[in-house]
Amino acid sequence: MNVTEVMNELKTRGTAQARKTYLRHGADADLFGVSYADLKLLKKAIKVDQPLAEALWSTGNYDARIFAAMIADPKTISAKCLTNWVKTATNYPIADAVAGVAAQSPAGVDLMTRWTASKNEWIASSGWSLLAGLAIHATDQDDSLFSARITTIESTIHASKNRVRHTMNGALISIGIYKPGLRDQALAAASRIGKVLVDHGDTSCKTPEAVPYIQKALARKA
Repeated sequence: MNVTEVMNELKTRGTAQARKTYLRHGADADLFGVSYADLKLLKKAIKVDQPLAEALWSTGNYDARIFAAMIADPKTISAKCLTNWVKTATNYPIADAVAGVAAQSPAGVDLMTRWTASKNEWIASSGWSLLAGLAIHATDQDDSLFSARITTIESTIHASKNRVRHTMNGALISIGIYKPGLRDQALAAASRIGKVLVDHGDTSCKTPEAVPYIQKALARKA
């Protein structure tokens, strides 16, 4: 499929109810409102297509950008492309989607280091979401990479911007679940941090408390 065909398909699958929901979550006005279930079905037909992903991203359409991240090739996507994508993020679903691709790319660690240091809320948020992904995917990385970030999270989370607080908390949770050697450090830091306050706007979303979340996840795995 080419970009025109995909855009037509997305437009056909959009619904008013989904548009209303996505707007509450910060989506840009240029959107069709395609359910994630439909996006996953469309992904099965296309699988991975980096050129198409880049063409879809260039449209500026919200659904097209979410789908672009779904069909992007993390093995070949360039750090420049990922950086350009994250710089255009204006809401958390897009920032998280970019982080999901970056976490599986060769440039993941370098991008995480740069993005988490950004003063831009969406770039920094994406950087911490990227760290959470690295805890899962970057199995060859030394624990010291994550240990240092636990310290940063503990010392800065409450003073960070709204959505950054949420993804910092998520990164701490991921480290606690997927990095056994750092579990005690993550739990101790989470305990000292306490409740993380995040304004989720007109949605039912909540920021989980890290300690019980980690403990419950580990109990399920066991």
